Amino acid sequence: MSSEEPVTSRFEENLQFKQVAGPERYSVTTDGPVVYLSIADPTGAVIGYIWANDEDDAAGWVVPPGLSANAVNAGGRWVRALGAGKDRQLAPTALLTELARGVNDGKQSHAVPGSLSEVPTLAVLREQASGVAKVS
Repeated sequence: MSSEEPVTSRFEENLQFKQVAGPERYSVTTDGPVVYLSIADPTGAVIGYIWANDEDDAAGWVVPPGLSANAVNAGGRWVRALGAGKDRQLAPTALLTELARGVNDGKQSHAVPGSLSEVPTLAVLREQASGVAKVS
């Protein structure tokens, strides 16, 4: 007879996560074109891109690789702006237009003036983020 106790079957089940409540969020994926805004730290180094696509009600934050902890933390302000925009039921590109006017700028980061642009896909933006250059 074995000294091991049998495992209860409920511990062997694969549990499925199903969110039943919580704040609404923009979708984080799209196959369509995305409008984006460059976000920089006080030195002008790009710390991320906030992007949007109205067709899929999608928006998100893309971060270049290799950022310092302070730069990553400064991006939190922009991620929170996405949640606030959805709470106010703004279309994703309307939120970007608002952010481009500097309404979310702070001491640690700011929207780069005149950087509102468009790329054909989110994948192109992610590729662009991997080769970030300093802007003012």
